[in-house]
Amino acid sequence: MEFATVGLSALLPKLAKLLQDEYNLQKGAKEGIQFLYKELQRTQAVLREVGEVPLEQLSELVRLWARDVREVSYDMEDIVDTFTVRVQGSGPPSKRSVKRFIKKVSNIFNEVKTRCEVTKEINDIKKRVMEVAQLRDRYKNDGTIAPIKKTLVDPRITAMYTKDLVGIDEAKEEVIAMLTKGDSALQESQIVVSIAGFGGLGKTTLARAVHDEIKGQFHCTAFVSVSRCPDAKKILKDIMYELHMGGPYGADSDEIRHLIDLVRNFLQNKRYLIVIDDIWDKEPWDKVIRLALSENNMGSRIIITTRNIDVAEHAGDCYRLKPLSDESSEKLFYERIFSSKDKCPSQFSEVSKKILKKCGGVPLAIVTTSSMLANKSDNIKEWNKVCDSIGLGLGRKNSSMDDMRKILLLSYYDLPSHLKTCLLYLSIFPEDYKIEKERLICRWVAEGFVQQAPGDQSFLEIGENYFNELLNRSMIQPVDMDDLDGTPHACRVHDSVLDLIISLSVGECFITTVFDDRNHSLETNQVRRFSLHNTTTWPTLKMPKLRSLTIFKLYHHVVIDPTPSLSRYPLLRVLDLRSCYIVDLASLRFLESLSHLRYLGLSSTHSRRHGRDDPDQFPLNIGRLRFLQTLDLWGPSILDDLVRLSVIGLGQLMCLRCHWSGAGMTFLPDGLKNLTSLEVLERLVVTSECIAEELGHLNQLRVLDIIVLPLKDGNVDQIDDDWRVCNNALVKSLGKLTKIESLKIDDINRGYNINIDGSMEEPLSNLRRLWMKVDFLPTWIKPALLPSLCYLHIDVRIARGKDIQVLGTLPCLRHLIFRAKGVSALESCVVLGPDAFPCAVKCDFSYARGLVLPCMFPRGAMPKLQHFNFKLDLGQFLSGGKFTADDLCLGHLPSLRSVTVGGLYHGEYENRDDMVIRTLRRDIYKKVDNEEAVHPNSPLDIYWK
Repeated sequence: MEFATVGLSALLPKLAKLLQDEYNLQKGAKEGIQFLYKELQRTQAVLREVGEVPLEQLSELVRLWARDVREVSYDMEDIVDTFTVRVQGSGPPSKRSVKRFIKKVSNIFNEVKTRCEVTKEINDIKKRVMEVAQLRDRYKNDGTIAPIKKTLVDPRITAMYTKDLVGIDEAKEEVIAMLTKGDSALQESQIVVSIAGFGGLGKTTLARAVHDEIKGQFHCTAFVSVSRCPDAKKILKDIMYELHMGGPYGADSDEIRHLIDLVRNFLQNKRYLIVIDDIWDKEPWDKVIRLALSENNMGSRIIITTRNIDVAEHAGDCYRLKPLSDESSEKLFYERIFSSKDKCPSQFSEVSKKILKKCGGVPLAIVTTSSMLANKSDNIKEWNKVCDSIGLGLGRKNSSMDDMRKILLLSYYDLPSHLKTCLLYLSIFPEDYKIEKERLICRWVAEGFVQQAPGDQSFLEIGENYFNELLNRSMIQPVDMDDLDGTPHACRVHDSVLDLIISLSVGECFITTVFDDRNHSLETNQVRRFSLHNTTTWPTLKMPKLRSLTIFKLYHHVVIDPTPSLSRYPLLRVLDLRSCYIVDLASLRFLESLSHLRYLGLSSTHSRRHGRDDPDQFPLNIGRLRFLQTLDLWGPSILDDLVRLSVIGLGQLMCLRCHWSGAGMTFLPDGLKNLTSLEVLERLVVTSECIAEELGHLNQLRVLDIIVLPLKDGNVDQIDDDWRVCNNALVKSLGKLTKIESLKIDDINRGYNINIDGSMEEPLSNLRRLWMKVDFLPTWIKPALLPSLCYLHIDVRIARGKDIQVLGTLPCLRHLIFRAKGVSALESCVVLGPDAFPCAVKCDFSYARGLVLPCMFPRGAMPKLQHFNFKLDLGQFLSGGKFTADDLCLGHLPSLRSVTVGGLYHGEYENRDDMVIRTLRRDIYKKVDNEEAVHPNSPLDIYWK
């Protein structure tokens, strides 16, 4: 049902806007839209009710009705968007008066014609909506559309009694250690430990194993499961039953407050162990369970299991359950089929590896799959069929996979409708594909899945909240973790989850996927989103309502000429050809006709050095794409042409990203200030003072990644040696970007020739990341202007004595990389106080002369530092130097975990191997080893470079 709900969520605001006077609709059209708006609002309310019911419990008639709603909403949205483009015009107004006059007259004629056409189209849609509404009312009146409530056996119950505890020992010991931590000092205190992980990972099994291991230490224990839609009274009565409290409980036994009091009174003087299995959200914990299981200073313990990381961290110390290791997975798999791996016939070895890979260390997947194969241990063909079926979706009817599907469906049905849609959309991507977070969020926004919420958050920020929520619910797996805060830059979908969402998407005609070069000739009105995997030929598409097209090639790029096909699909909203090489840039002219396009991803084989199309012979006006929100392009030639020709006309553009390497560069155009919706601007070149000044008008920017490269008289082949004017303008602009969160300024390896210095107008209060290559540390890097800065990577040509002192005062700095080619004479005057670097966790100092040593930081400084990377200069330790091996002082850093020491075999003494150098190196090794041995966190990880 979520497919239809999301379609209506995107359509209704557009209908409301269409009713505004500025569109001057004919009376009949306006009345028709008002009717549609009211009817579709009622339909949306019913769909939300139905959406709370599992798909399997809905009748076929209701599912068909919801599908009709979806198709009507999509068609209506296409009409509204087409009307908007045609009335407002397809591009920015011309600057020439004659052209402007001709265009205005043409638009007047077209507007009248368009309004007549839209009236006819609305009347046609109105008939369809009336039919849908009649079906809705009929089904609701005769009870067909009412939720069919069934009581199903909880599939998790088998985990409570399973004997398959393979690979659980390590996790069990870790959880027990968390429950017994500080036993001598905190024996009387209550401890809550949360076990978190996605469905089927073995949370319940682990909790049961821990319970059984330590239950003898307690006066009473209970193991209670919480349903997806918890009943507070049932939870409390289950706890009472497990505690053997007996009954009856009195006349008020159905009152929640009375039940809470009964549990509290019973446990008042008892050391208890309570396991609450599968909590889905915070409310039942805060308002019921937490109140009943109060602290009694008896050393009681509580274990909860949950799929939601937020719930786990809210309730207590969080233990994130990991998938089984390869060794444990094999043991569990082979023992259930052959009793041991040694007894597995050799011909089954290869297919077994493939099956285990698809199971991904998830115990439930391994158990259900091995159970299916247990009676087929002599038929290799059947094994191959099972292996293939796992990759084709859990939707197939197979009793052995029912429990796996049911458990995953529990997590799916718990999602709100908008998150269900966002999750199902991931079935577009291939198996094991690394999905970039930014790419995914931009596509969600383009598809209309991200719903505007109260407040000042943008669509991209709300989309990031969706991404994090799916992570917290363990529906997607994090990839490419950030060093700063541990947030992922990408995700993957577990094979078992992918199988499920593929089956659901196919069942609702949400995503259509072709996996190879076969079956490329398609013709259907139902295909809206189309995904091509591992294709080598261009498909024959006959899908008039296609909204989204993506091509994936996992190993080599596909070389295509899209002109013959894509020009016939004007309703495309998402076009992702990043895996395709566009050989002939002129073939991209079809893009001008895609007036509905929101997301565009392209790649090119062209480069400036190897020839390119003449822009005069490539009259592409991408400014016609008035709805375009994301331009995500790979290859300098395409982006250079598109950006410099017409990108400044894209008023709704939120994300402009360029990925390039080597000699290619993409220059920002004049007129950049018109792109006031931009939030992300990555890997483009600032070439003049004018462009640097225009950046200050982009007050919605959150991510800015630029190269500063002023050109002389706009000439690509000449670089202006006077950087100062451009840099001053850039600093003034940066001071206006109050929403900026991430900033990177590069000089494309020209030797740190820029000095981005000056005064800021306002503090950059939201800036958390800063990456720069400059001459000197800018004066605006100070606490008052960068109060939230957490990550700083700065390369300077010359380091000055006060630099480290300034950096040490940044209140939130956690990760510092400070590199210098040389140092000034003032470097020897560095004096740091005991409050320097209060939050630093990781510091990397790479100085040419190796003058930053642990001894520079007195006791009290860097109290949280865990990783320290510094460089030695042997010349400073030789006779007459300022330092000795006794100057390291690792003991000053109490939280230290690892140390990387560089410089012993580099620099002017790299090839010197006399007795003096060997003795010095030996003394330094010995000193570091001695300090490591007595450090409170010994053993430390010591690395030598």
